[in-house]
Formats: sequence, structure tokens, C-alpha cells
Amino acid sequence: MKLIHAADLHLDSPLRNLERYEGAPVDALRGATRRALENLVTLAIQEQVALILIAGDLYDGDWRDYNTGLFFHRQMSKLREANIQVVWLSGNHDAASEITKTMRAVEQLPNVHRLADKAPQTLHLNVRGLDVAIHGQGFPNKSVKDNLAATYPMAMRGLFNIGLLHTSLEGKPGHDSYAPCKLEDLSSKNYHYFALGHIHKQEIISREPWIAFAGNIQGRHIGEAGAKGCLLLTINNHEVTAVESMPLDVLRWRRCRIDVTGAEDAESVLELVKTALLSNNSTWERPEAVRIEIFGVCAAHVELNRQLEQWINELRAQAADISNGRIWLEKIHVHTQDQTTLQNVEASEHGLGLLLQAIQTLNPSDSILARLEKERNTLAAKLPAELKHESWLQTKQSEVFTTLREDLMRIILPNL
Repeated sequence: MKLIHAADLHLDSPLRNLERYEGAPVDALRGATRRALENLVTLAIQEQVALILIAGDLYDGDWRDYNTGLFFHRQMSKLREANIQVVWLSGNHDAASEITKTMRAVEQLPNVHRLADKAPQTLHLNVRGLDVAIHGQGFPNKSVKDNLAATYPMAMRGLFNIGLLHTSLEGKPGHDSYAPCKLEDLSSKNYHYFALGHIHKQEIISREPWIAFAGNIQGRHIGEAGAKGCLLLTINNHEVTAVESMPLDVLRWRRCRIDVTGAEDAESVLELVKTALLSNNSTWERPEAVRIEIFGVCAAHVELNRQLEQWINELRAQAADISNGRIWLEKIHVHTQDQTTLQNVEASEHGLGLLLQAIQTLNPSDSILARLEKERNTLAAKLPAELKHESWLQTKQSEVFTTLREDLMRIILPNL
């Protein structure tokens, strides 16, 4: 028998940060979350799954109109015709306090079960001959700071036990802390599988017992780059024998950092960007929204910055051409530096020159690196949502000083 673990559908949530320019598919991409849900339903029917688990944030706050609920109702009706059960609970975005009662009537189908949000509930189902106990509690309000897992019941004998929970566990970068708990709180319940939601990156936390985040089914901004989808479980004799990652997204986000050090002119930069985009080995089965960051010390710096808008449009046209219109450049950051000016600054024995020399001599293994990263993460936690996905927050430890040096030059060189 097969089950699907999904989470964080954020139905009708708009994709963010796609700049409006000629050819940008902003309007066409508004329905990306709906198309991803359609892919989920198609996958469930093709794989003949018995049950779909949705671990919170099915919706993205209160419905803007009834069309959101009506669309969900149509998809669930397709699953009912295929004899597929659906069990879900609310998360921080679709908490009981966020979805109006008058709209819930649209959800009422015999194959769709919403778990309680006042206390843990155990739902008993017989799916394709397997007796299943699904334990879970949804969010009664948007901000749940209590350890919900602590009050979940222990596994029931003779049944296949599943836990359903929307949680940040002990905390994950870029995600608010909701329903926090420790891994031991989950593993101690002795469930066969714990289906988690809230964290948008797919991750297997444990295999004995199985505990996993399915991630969201459609990336909505550059901070959610990479493949998005669900987990497909195979169960034999009360054991999870396979957990497969299945893509569902209709648009994929990607970061692309391109070092153009030594490029003689803007045309050379264009060629380097083309090579980088093609190196992804993508057949572009689905569209990509790519954020390009061009950096490096090069003679092309002056030409690029003299007519920056022109070259940005050249890059966009090139991306569309090589991918037959399947790549849209979400943002283009040009952080190049002039070679001659840089050499002069680095050779100076005061001001910026001394600072750059000091940065170059620092060892990335020094304790200062850990301190810097800690300070960065503290700052990131305080930023508004629209700023949490900037590139400097995604920098790896080993690249912190290189990035710092590049940013210093980018800020100061234009004023020299």
C-alpha cells in the first residue's frame, strides 16, 4: 500500500519577487500553487495511493474569495472518486482563527478529514485493508508556542500509527518557531511514521523511527530554491519499506553565482553567464526563475556599469533564447570590480587597503568566523520576511570573508 506525505501547499499564495519586465510571466505564475496541487492529485491517482497526509498550511491565510475553497473541493472530489482518503490539520497560516467558519463548508467531503485543533485527536481509518491510527492536533491560532507533541498519545497496538504535526522542531533558520519540540518527543511515541510540516525544505530527520518534513509543494521565492514536492511511502506488513521524493512544482527557483574574474569585455561576461546557465544540465521540463549574481575583478567592469540596463536586458534575452523561453531571470545583481582600481586600493597602507589586507589574512577556521555567523543569524531573525532571502544570508561559512570583501569593494569603489 502507498501513502503520500505532503505539507505547506499555501494554496493561492502569490509567488514573490518576480520583477515585472517585458516577457516576465508574472500573471501566468499566479496559479503555480494550484497547478502543484493538481500534480499531487494526479500522482496520487497514478500511484493508487490509499491516503494523503497534509501536515498544515493547506491554505495561505483566510481565503480571498470562494474560488480557493471551490478549487480545493474539486481536487478532493477527484480523490474521492479514486477512493483516496485525505487527512490534514491546520498550521500557522491556516489556523482555526484564520479561516472563517462560513468557508469551511466547502471542504466537507466524506473522504476529507480535518484533525481537531483544541487537543490531540486520533482518527481511525481502514484504508485498503490496513487499520490506521492518525494522531495529530492543528493550530487553534496563528502563533502556537506550546509543545503540542508532548500531549500526543502513545502508539496503539495492532494499528499502523502515524503522527501528523506542524512544527519547527528545535528551530530552523528562516522559519518562525511554532509548536517547538525535540526529536525525542516524537520518537518516544513509537509511531511508524511522523509526518511533519512548516519547514519548507524536504528532509528525512530519522529513519528509526521514520520522521520527515515533506517540504512545500511549490517554491514561492528565491529562498525556496530547488525541487519541491512530496514524499511517497510504501508500506508492507506494518512497515515503511520505502520513502521516495516526488517533484510536484511547476516553477523552480535557482541561484546562479558566476565568477567573471578576468573577463575582458561585456560580451565575455555574456558568454560566461550562458555557460553557467547551461551547466545546470536542465532540460527545462518546467520553467525556472533564476537569480544571477555576477562578481569578480575584470576589465569588463567599466563597460558593464556604463550601460548596465542595456546589458541586463541582453542577459534576459539570452536566457530566454537558450532555454526557448523557459528561463526567467528573477533578479540580476552585478557586483564586479575594476581591476586597476582594486590593485591600487589593495596596495595602499591606510584605510580600505589595510582593511582588505586584514580580511585576506584571516583564517576561516578562526573563532571570529563563528562569532560573525552567529551575529548574522541573530540579525536575520529580526528581519522582515521580504528581506530574509537576500544572498548574504545564504552565504556558507567558508565564503563569508570572500563575500565581505566583494561587498566592501562594491560599495566603496564607485565612490573612489
